Amino acid sequence: MSLSAHLKIRFVAAGTEPAQAALAELVARYGQVSRDVAEVIVALGGDGLMLQTLHERAGLPIYGMNCGTIGFLMNDYAVEGLHARVAAAEEAVLNPLAMRAGTEDGQVHEALAINDVSLLRAGPQAAKLRISVNGVVRMEELVCDGAIVCTPAGSTAYNYSAHGPILPIGSDVLALTAVAAFRPRRWRGAIVPKSATVRFDVLEPEKRPVMADADGRSVRPVLWVETRSEPTISHRILFETGHGLGERLMREQFV
Repeated sequence: MSLSAHLKIRFVAAGTEPAQAALAELVARYGQVSRDVAEVIVALGGDGLMLQTLHERAGLPIYGMNCGTIGFLMNDYAVEGLHARVAAAEEAVLNPLAMRAGTEDGQVHEALAINDVSLLRAGPQAAKLRISVNGVVRMEELVCDGAIVCTPAGSTAYNYSAHGPILPIGSDVLALTAVAAFRPRRWRGAIVPKSATVRFDVLEPEKRPVMADADGRSVRPVLWVETRSEPTISHRILFETGHGLGERLMREQFV
């Protein structure tokens, strides 16, 4: 990091009572600057707020402090020595996924996802998906509750709960994971290059409707979805020294 010890900090907070109390305490202690002059954003809440803040403020480094529940992307909350902690923090640079999704009315919807792009069944029956990578069909039919494409940063989120792999931060790969696969029953997913374009075509869309989601931005019903890493957009997250995202991802694999 090249931030000074006298940072111009912009605080943002979730709407919860703990986050709002922390906001009042920190603003009283350190002041508040406007968005246009801020050098760093300090986000108070949980991972949901962090993702929202990253989407809204691409380019500025963001230092999160946990006032929520899990807070995998957040640092511990502390009032003292904030300027020094932020200035000494380790930076992780993340590229989001770009999603394009086609719907029955002929529209194409676009969204960005820092964690993952997922397809989920939107009816009582399992989804049927055809999977292509860089224009080559790799699986003619996946019968499942859904499928996920995730970044290394998102590999410990929904992907991990679906038994997908944890990816080292900075690795040039994406994880492709099935949610409750029925056929092929033993398919364990795939690792694809970060530069790859992954396409899902929905089979039998009227009988088996499917929705697509990019970090909480949902589109339904979809006929096809394409996703790829977007190298022209960078998100900067700050972590306490010795507790960076790479170390967190490593620790998560041994619990």
